[in-house]
Amino acid sequence: MKKFIILAILTIVSACTHIPSDINGDQVFFAFDSAKISDDARDNLESQALYMKKNPDINVTIQGRCDERGSTEYNLALGALRAGNAAHVLIREGIEPQRIKTISYGKENPLYKGTGEKVWAKNRNATTVVK
Repeated sequence: MKKFIILAILTIVSACTHIPSDINGDQVFFAFDSAKISDDARDNLESQALYMKKNPDINVTIQGRCDERGSTEYNLALGALRAGNAAHVLIREGIEPQRIKTISYGKENPLYKGTGEKVWAKNRNATTVVK
């Protein structure tokens, strides 16, 4: 039983310390009308922070986006919140704030074309772009 518990703990620790080979284009997704960081998004951002710690010369821009619903002004503000909240996770993980820029595209620059919930869900994101 002790071996099983130790193995389980090691598996969890190794899963938490996964360092991606690249973070350019990584996306975290948001619920409708929300800028709250989900558990999945937090895990992704923590992995991005590990990558940035391993690569101290890397700077990023986090692009906040929204789906096509709502006014331009509302979606620009929501996109800014999404990008800012994603940046705050990186900063809490030890990444220097000067290495992170944020921009909101709101609904004006969707990554995915089309309409309907499947497309909208993909466009509610914060995308990390390596500079």
